[in-house]
Amino acid sequence: MVRKEIKKITEKAIKKFYKEKIEVKIERPSEMVFGDYATNVAMIIAKQIKKNPLEIAENLKFQIQPYGEFAQGRPANFKSGYFDKIEAVKPGFINFFLSKKYLQEQVSEILKQKEKFGGLILGKNKKINIEFISANPTGPLTLGNGRGGFCGDVLANVLAKAGYKTFREYYINDVGEQVKKLGHSVIGDSETIYKGDYIFDLRKKVKGDNPEKVGEQAAKIILEEMIKPSTKKMGIKFDVWFSEKSLYQKKEVDKVLEQLKNKNLCYKKQGALWFKSTNFGDDKDRVLIKANGEKTYFASDIAYLKNKISRGFDVLIYFWGADHYGYVARLKAAAQALGYKKEQLHIIVSQLVRLFADGKEMRMSKRTGNYTTLDELIDEVGLDIARFFFLIRNNDTHLNFDLDLAKEQSEKNPVFYIQYAHARICAILRKCGKLEIRNPKSENLKLLNHPSELNLIKQLIRFPEIIEDIANDYQVQRLPLYAVDLAASFHQFYRDCQVLTGDRPLLEARTGLILATKIVLKNTLDLMGISVPPKM
Repeated sequence: MVRKEIKKITEKAIKKFYKEKIEVKIERPSEMVFGDYATNVAMIIAKQIKKNPLEIAENLKFQIQPYGEFAQGRPANFKSGYFDKIEAVKPGFINFFLSKKYLQEQVSEILKQKEKFGGLILGKNKKINIEFISANPTGPLTLGNGRGGFCGDVLANVLAKAGYKTFREYYINDVGEQVKKLGHSVIGDSETIYKGDYIFDLRKKVKGDNPEKVGEQAAKIILEEMIKPSTKKMGIKFDVWFSEKSLYQKKEVDKVLEQLKNKNLCYKKQGALWFKSTNFGDDKDRVLIKANGEKTYFASDIAYLKNKISRGFDVLIYFWGADHYGYVARLKAAAQALGYKKEQLHIIVSQLVRLFADGKEMRMSKRTGNYTTLDELIDEVGLDIARFFFLIRNNDTHLNFDLDLAKEQSEKNPVFYIQYAHARICAILRKCGKLEIRNPKSENLKLLNHPSELNLIKQLIRFPEIIEDIANDYQVQRLPLYAVDLAASFHQFYRDCQVLTGDRPLLEARTGLILATKIVLKNTLDLMGISVPPKM
């Protein structure tokens, strides 16, 4: 990964002059005129040692130059120089321009690695538990459940690609007040909360007048007949379906409360048992057992957290809905109380999703009354579209799902645009007929000099960087955005450069390039769980 190598080279250059520990960040400039990669590390150093940042940048540039294509006496361990040019520019940036030879060689590397391209050893086989969706078993999965569902699934794919052992988990809230409310709704008494045709169907299957028992039976039916089939339709396969009720059956809630008491992290007030969550940064202490003796959801949340820790996970990731934002601080406090480090627990809160058609917010389903089910949305637009549209925005922002755009069968639709790039490559390869396709010779790769060819290669080698970035910050929207950029670069190459040319060496070089593009496109779409059609 060239970005990583540039970082290493720059760090090595820094050590020649400066003893201070400096964090080096290598970024991609927004404009090509500033290079393929750049760093502002000289300005950071300048602030610390009170010197001219441009002078520092020039000194670093001098140390880095031996790694360039243009330099003599390059280190023997480098196959070719990385750079055509390195610039030190005001106020203290260092800009790196990749060499054509380095880029040309990357085509062979991608063809060699194939589906393994982009794979990293970043995770070193550490175990990560990713819990997502975890909707109450009181009704079908709705539009709001799709965001955490698809993002959690894709994050698991990416982390596995980065070298982690990932486990997908669904937490079933099958005990407590919401189950009792479901029971009242199925019975149809004055405390009815949940509505919809599915409630009428449950009334035919579940009989009784005890809200708790009726609710438990109804919740099991909803889980098996609605939620699990929906997750299968979403293309998600969970490794674990974990029952909250089991925490009480195995006395795990009582055990963890006793553990907190022994650590002097609980106290009684107004007849209730409280957890000293303010000791760990929460804004107030939290109730574990109410004055009436009933345990809170937070008590079972701590027991569930303890259960996960006991299973040996190095990192725990939770995907929660926007209505759970207030629970973040208390769970992090509980994790610290149990001896888990803050950096081992990550909670991703997804903002609201709204469905739009003809510029207006809408409800697709009259049958369910006041929400849209995920099943209905997938039936309407297809799984590929649903996945991509849910992934394209940062979880921190609201998502407006444009139904009109989702159903558009043209380049306006980003999924169509990306898949068409893959289908177009397949069409070109079919036209090659019986032409023997092999890894292009190094002398033929030197023919890849057109700006559109080089730009396409630059996009291809970004793929491992995207994997690394997502593995570090869990921002999965990077993946669909990258897919759009890659497709755009290929379509531009297709417009500018004829692949099926009578020039055999050039034909071989460009065929190798589109084969490499096909590999990276497929790898990218596979991670998103989106199909890769050979024809469209």
